[in-house]
Amino acid sequence: MKQFRKKPQYVPRLDQGFRPMALENAAYREALEKSSQVEEVKVSIERNNGYCSTTTVKIFGEDSGYCEDTVVYIDRLVKSLLWIKGGYKILFAGPDYLFQHLKDVYQKGKEREFDALFMGKVYGKEFCVEKKGFDEIPDSKEEEKKIGRNLDGCRIGFDAGGSDRKVSAVIDGEPIYSEEVVWHPKITEDPTYHYQGILDSIQRAAEKLPKVDAIGISAAGIYIDNEVKAASLFRVIPEKEFDEKVKKIFFEVVKEIGDIPFEVANDGDVTALAGAMDLNENNILGIAMGTSEAVGYVNEEGNITGWLNELAFVPVDYSEEAIVDEWSQDRGVGVSYFSQDAVIKLAPAANIHLEESLSPAEKLKVVQDLVEKEDPRAYEIFETIGIYLGYSLAYYSDFYDMKKVLLLGRVMSGEGGERMIQKANEVIAKEFPKLYEKITLVTPDEKAKRVGQSIAAASLVSL
Repeated sequence: MKQFRKKPQYVPRLDQGFRPMALENAAYREALEKSSQVEEVKVSIERNNGYCSTTTVKIFGEDSGYCEDTVVYIDRLVKSLLWIKGGYKILFAGPDYLFQHLKDVYQKGKEREFDALFMGKVYGKEFCVEKKGFDEIPDSKEEEKKIGRNLDGCRIGFDAGGSDRKVSAVIDGEPIYSEEVVWHPKITEDPTYHYQGILDSIQRAAEKLPKVDAIGISAAGIYIDNEVKAASLFRVIPEKEFDEKVKKIFFEVVKEIGDIPFEVANDGDVTALAGAMDLNENNILGIAMGTSEAVGYVNEEGNITGWLNELAFVPVDYSEEAIVDEWSQDRGVGVSYFSQDAVIKLAPAANIHLEESLSPAEKLKVVQDLVEKEDPRAYEIFETIGIYLGYSLAYYSDFYDMKKVLLLGRVMSGEGGERMIQKANEVIAKEFPKLYEKITLVTPDEKAKRVGQSIAAASLVSL
């Protein structure tokens, strides 16, 4: 936003153009409080089963001279709401120029084509943006999944990761058997491979139990009513085979075990649930930084919300020079700041050369090895990501009521992760003291991550 730029107190040397959205949004809102030219817009994101999330915000009036900045402010707000809440329809009440902007950009061939196509596929509906009167837009109707924390009986917890699959057999909350198997689902086009791998793990756990009362499944991706809607595990499978053999894959696997209740949840939500169970607290936002930015949330009531929580596609940087995500083709979104991609993009600025022949995971390992060798160039990369994190958590707090932020993933491991948290805390304490008093950044130990995740997955089903 051109007229509301605010220089951060922490300017990362490796990315001096970084413009934290939390700061510029705060400047916009502060100016609104002093203005008499104020009006409102109302936005509702509609998703499956009639659920919707409705937000009302103040903006400058059309005659204020701030229309260009207001377009950017609303564009980024709606984008954030769409990927946090999830939905196939945007209902908008407010000035026509803002509605026309939204209607235009979410069209084929325009800036938000990816978003519209993705959401349409997930919810099985054609994506649309509709103009409504203020009274025509419904109040929020939120889904809260009262799942998890069920530890009674003989249960199986299965976690489908991108590089390995994990399974545990659990009796009354105690894991009696756990196994990890390396697999390659992201590069395998034949869905039979996925089916057989999932079935093999779950059958092995079932053999260790006297009976199976419930099966809980954790996997990266979007799952609605236990159906696979979108997931990187199945990304290379042709669309026709996806529709025929992947959407109901977990139904087919469980059928092989028996007529057993099961629940599938996004691995980010299960991670947040594991943290809530381990810490015996709620209001937890879990962020895993690995191949992407995977996120889950447990609310004040201890429930999973049914939101998408796809912060990988939520913008955090207003800079016109921010890096463009190769998948969504949008600029300044979370995956480029809180994943191995962030480490890789910052390496040249830190004067660290990474061989092009290396995989992204191998490039991350090179930088982490430099941290272990006390290389100040590598330190600066992780401190830069810590600056990103401090400002972005302030932006995320507009949407999430959080008390604990659980930080996980390969990028967080080792001293690099420790430096990241230290810098993020510095930023929050200095720039957002009220938020600093409210939230705590935590990382689980390796045992808690492995055992906690399997128990949380196993606890998804209420008997």
